[in-house]
Amino acid sequence: MVLTRLAYMPYNRRGVDNFPHKPSVFKIGGNMRESTYQAWLIKVLCALFPGCIILKNDTDYLQGIPDLLILWRDRWAMLEVKPRMNAPQQPNQDYYVVLLNRMSFAAFIYPENEEEVLYALQQAFRTRRSARLS
Repeated sequence: MVLTRLAYMPYNRRGVDNFPHKPSVFKIGGNMRESTYQAWLIKVLCALFPGCIILKNDTDYLQGIPDLLILWRDRWAMLEVKPRMNAPQQPNQDYYVVLLNRMSFAAFIYPENEEEVLYALQQAFRTRRSARLS
């Protein structure tokens, strides 16, 4: 399945694109800070999931816990933000992402896999409907 940006691009009431566009620093393979990418990603998540609450986790409290907790309606997810695919990982990050993904949704996100992760997050947050009775 080929994913396109249109698959998760939100629109405002006037039909105008209100999706936060990436600045030029986000070229794949470019040199950027994790905090810059994370700030942009938070804006994207708020546009994708209106009314969501996003909390940044304290790495000094629990080492390896993912960076962002997203609360939306009755769902939650955690994302570990990396500025590039080959960025170093802290101890326990793999463990927590796997554990939390079993509970709800968790993933590593970086510019190279961003579309796939955001699409998967949308699918995880999709409204669960009860069986239709005729």
